[in-house]
Amino acid sequence: MLFSVIVPVYNRPDEIDELLQSLCRQTETSFEVLVIDDGSDRPCRQIVDRYQDRLKVRYFFKENSGQGFTRNYGFDMASGDYLVVFDSDCIIPPHYFETVRKELEKEPFDAWGGPDRSHPDFSPLQKAISYSMTSPFTTGGIRGDKNHIGTFYPRSFNMGISSQVYRRTGGFKFTRMGEDLEFSIRIIKSGFKVRLIEEAYVYHKRRPSLWQFFRQIYSFGRTRIQLNRYHPGQVKMIHMLPVLAVLYLLVAIAWLPAQSTLSWILMVPIAAYGLLIWNHSYMRENSLYVALLSVIATLIQITAYACGFVRELIKPSPREDE
Repeated sequence: MLFSVIVPVYNRPDEIDELLQSLCRQTETSFEVLVIDDGSDRPCRQIVDRYQDRLKVRYFFKENSGQGFTRNYGFDMASGDYLVVFDSDCIIPPHYFETVRKELEKEPFDAWGGPDRSHPDFSPLQKAISYSMTSPFTTGGIRGDKNHIGTFYPRSFNMGISSQVYRRTGGFKFTRMGEDLEFSIRIIKSGFKVRLIEEAYVYHKRRPSLWQFFRQIYSFGRTRIQLNRYHPGQVKMIHMLPVLAVLYLLVAIAWLPAQSTLSWILMVPIAAYGLLIWNHSYMRENSLYVALLSVIATLIQITAYACGFVRELIKPSPREDE
């Protein structure tokens, strides 16, 4: 078996159904699927069983331990040469495994990752959130393409490793909050060859509401500070930009009641940035509504990241391994 697909799931049976449907359409079929139910109150065994005649799929139910350790559980049960991790809210395009196989045949590597995109059938809000996480004009746009800034670190919504990588590194050391970035850092530090495969993308639904999106990005901001404690040097100037942007916004808003020339001058960059996001989103999605939601999602993304970053900087949480 060339690939083993590991999918941790917790109370998301509908997402598993869509994911398995997309795996049935793969042009490369040398893979197995392991669905690891992480102690769900709404198990998805019945859904997985419906695909037994179309996929090499196995279902496991275990006590809840979080997504990182659940992926390790799947790694232990897998038989493939390469272990592929997808989040349950992903849809996989038909060419995914064929693309990866061809890249491996050209020049072998030990681990890879790919970007995420918005599917045409996503809701307007899902498209807007996807835009904010993939746009070149937001913090999400610094990863997942050949022009990203700095070292590329595969993320767990779309990550592949060789079985040798797992044996040498031991897999995920954390179970939540930045567990994938911490794993990727150790993979690179161990000397393994890591690739970004731009055409090995997935359609990623992400969070279904703006509040849930805020909470997720808030945790991302906290994670960056936590990672820097385990692996010094992980906080760079670019990670400070959301904090600086929020501070600028607060200063500009504070000056508005003065109705001075300076107050309006301060608002010009903010308005210009909002217009840039609106226009770029509209060009990508061809929807005025999605463009408007993209501006809102981008504001939430920047604010949530900054809040999480500052919160963890001022009041650090206990280390997960302590």
